[in-house]
Amino acid sequence: MLYDAHEYQRSMLASAGAMASWSAGLLRNPLNPFGYFGGGPVMSSALEVFAHAAAPRGKPAFGIDHVAIDGRDVAVHEEVVLRLPFGQLKRFRREGIEGGPKLLIVAPMSGHFATLLRGTVERMIQSADVYVTDWRDARCVPLTEGSFDLDDYVDYLIRFCETIGQDGGQDGEPRPHVLAVCQPSVPCYAAAALMSADAHPNRPRTLTMMGGPVDTREAPTAVNTLATKRPHSWFEQNVIATVPASYPGAGRRVYPGFLQLAGFMTMNLGNHLDSHYGMFKHLVAGDGEGAGATQAFYDEYRSVCDMTAEFYLQTIDVVFQSHALPRGEMTHRGRPVDPAAITDIGLLAIEGERDDISGLGQTKAALTLATALPEEKKLYHLAEGVGHYGIFNGSKWRDRIAPVVEGWIAANVG
Repeated sequence: MLYDAHEYQRSMLASAGAMASWSAGLLRNPLNPFGYFGGGPVMSSALEVFAHAAAPRGKPAFGIDHVAIDGRDVAVHEEVVLRLPFGQLKRFRREGIEGGPKLLIVAPMSGHFATLLRGTVERMIQSADVYVTDWRDARCVPLTEGSFDLDDYVDYLIRFCETIGQDGGQDGEPRPHVLAVCQPSVPCYAAAALMSADAHPNRPRTLTMMGGPVDTREAPTAVNTLATKRPHSWFEQNVIATVPASYPGAGRRVYPGFLQLAGFMTMNLGNHLDSHYGMFKHLVAGDGEGAGATQAFYDEYRSVCDMTAEFYLQTIDVVFQSHALPRGEMTHRGRPVDPAAITDIGLLAIEGERDDISGLGQTKAALTLATALPEEKKLYHLAEGVGHYGIFNGSKWRDRIAPVVEGWIAANVG
């Protein structure tokens, strides 16, 4: 019923938004005299803000067709290297450039599409052969494809590393570098430990974790508190819904993306209201560029996808409630995950000073857990004045944080 009610509301808002957009266009029409005086500009701006907020959104495109490298414009082509039921491995091939470190950017499966990392991908293409995990919306995966939980997530990561390593290119490098943004820090760490224990030839050469919940007992945030103050059964009973018949994944149990978005919006409601009011003022003043920046951000931010119920519930249990990894109790299909197995993977932990999602110390804990790893293979970076989103996107990411990642990769090649 929850999902059906949302779909009904979304349909109604989409209709109202379309009408508002039409009305705003009418008021902005240069042939309409009422658009030049009185409340015309104010009304058209208000209608446009509402239309933008109510518009339905699907999966965005990365849209990266070129980047500037060493002062020249280089064409970029997207290629799907491997397709699996719940996600695909996508490569951004730089035309005319071969070799370079192979970097797997692992996008979070937390209600947003991998395109949320567009800025991360675009910046790292300048110095690396970039691959990204392009997770599917669970509501679009038929029940016949089976289930997907945290163990499957780790399996996918290992499979992706194998695929990249076997596609060694001219340099024949079998070990990719891995960059985990937020939530995937834990499964990436688990995959690294398991592959290290097996002396897997395609284990990561470096693993960079950015704002990841490795040990959420450190500086708990509002997100961490919500996950711990309610029993596991509460989440199963209150936030899990069934995909309606209108989607390919009809009947699948999921944690809907719209609930995840509602939680994040509510947590910083004042900031979001200020942003929309700012967009309204830009529109009234005729500043399309200023309004466009806010619109572009929310186009991405509000494009949400569903997670399978089993993945979400297992993550709540393992990462946020039982703290299995830092306690040495995490297993993968019954096999212990031992951080001490990591002996030759360069670990870089990056935290934002103002991160309100993953508190200070939560990602840094990954360095302490790797007891058998030499200290010269560990690095910690605190990004001063940076919030959670700013760790992997925006000017601070491009100018201050990305160079640290590039330097760490360069120091751990071969």
